[in-house]
Amino acid sequence: MADAASRLKGLIEQMLGAPLPLRIRAWDGSQAGPPDAPVLVVRNRRALRRLLFKPGELGLARAWVAGDLDVEGDLYGALDRLAGLVWERGEDARTLRQALRDPEVRAAVRGLVRLAGPPLPPAPPAEEVRRRRGHLHTRRTDRRAISHHYDVGNDFYEIVLGPSMVYSCAYWPDPGSTLETAQRDKLELVCRKLDLKPGQRLLDVGCGWGSMALHAAREHGVSVVGITLSQEQAAYARKRAADEGLTDRVEIRVQDYRDVRDGPYDAISSIGMAEHVGAERYLEYARALRSLLAPGGRLLNHQIARRPQRDETAYDVDAFIDAYVFPDGELQPLGTTVAQLERAGFEVRDVEAIREHYALTLRRWVANLEAAWEPAARSAGAGRARVWRLYMAASALAFERNRIGVNQVLTVRTPEPGASGMPLRARTWA
Repeated sequence: MADAASRLKGLIEQMLGAPLPLRIRAWDGSQAGPPDAPVLVVRNRRALRRLLFKPGELGLARAWVAGDLDVEGDLYGALDRLAGLVWERGEDARTLRQALRDPEVRAAVRGLVRLAGPPLPPAPPAEEVRRRRGHLHTRRTDRRAISHHYDVGNDFYEIVLGPSMVYSCAYWPDPGSTLETAQRDKLELVCRKLDLKPGQRLLDVGCGWGSMALHAAREHGVSVVGITLSQEQAAYARKRAADEGLTDRVEIRVQDYRDVRDGPYDAISSIGMAEHVGAERYLEYARALRSLLAPGGRLLNHQIARRPQRDETAYDVDAFIDAYVFPDGELQPLGTTVAQLERAGFEVRDVEAIREHYALTLRRWVANLEAAWEPAARSAGAGRARVWRLYMAASALAFERNRIGVNQVLTVRTPEPGASGMPLRARTWA
């Protein structure tokens, strides 16, 4: 099909009613669009069929994961330009129905259907998780969701995360620091906020590969119980504890937070775990952690937050993230999180917003993945590696554009008659 790129560019611009800000290279080798723009590579007509069957974010994601679409040049620049066409324009059913009332849009869609050719629709890539019906965030569904994201091979995560093996926002002393330094500084910041002292007991909820547990035990002399639902993470963390000679102070369990019964603990850290809890379970989560704390004990809750919506009842989860990255994950506004923690009986003492730090962290993870692309793709599979590259790059932009944030909320199980044990001068850990 001669000059497919020009035809595709013209039809897309007719449908959008705006110039396409990317250059297109089509399956026939033809190119069209601004010469200095990132290049959107449309490898085959199947990519068009995916977009026609699932217009918007999910169709783009399916084509990307399957390798039907690619980007040459600046990936961040391409995603930034696409955001204005997809994420910021809206893609719900009502928006699409309204657009299709326009004769120009209907004509463009018919042209794309002819260009795409039969058959419709292609099967989703194997990496996609099918949406489930019924209750979310049961013990069984949470185990399945966690396994999808974390049990993809420790070798793959070693490539992406680097030696620190910390899968949450680092805390950067300056943008030129190493990722390992920034992650160590984050772990130390959490320990200082919790005011850990030798001999205390720490519960690390969602302990990952054990980095927080090991740091707290090694640097602050506490005994740590780390819990995770990932078998691969637990095995890795236990080996690290054994290699460091810390098995007498670090215990790693494959356990749901709802099943922990051996409190009280002097402190609890929950770093990048609460996003998996779900809105309907959040109060239960907060109450469960409070019941495990000794009076005067502190909880540090480190959690990604989304911006509030005008109509919260209309909010839906991100289609790409839910289908490929964090099944059943839910982000809540910071105010909702604080309110739920207070409803559970915690006293909220400090909130620190660190969204710029997560953008820096994600860009380093993307760079690690791109620098070792072949071994990463062999380890987790090419489709899964493409998922991680897209989600981390897009997330970096979301943090930079203030579409999402991340916050450390420090709370206390304040005992009667109200002595919190907190210092008079705020942020003694700074």
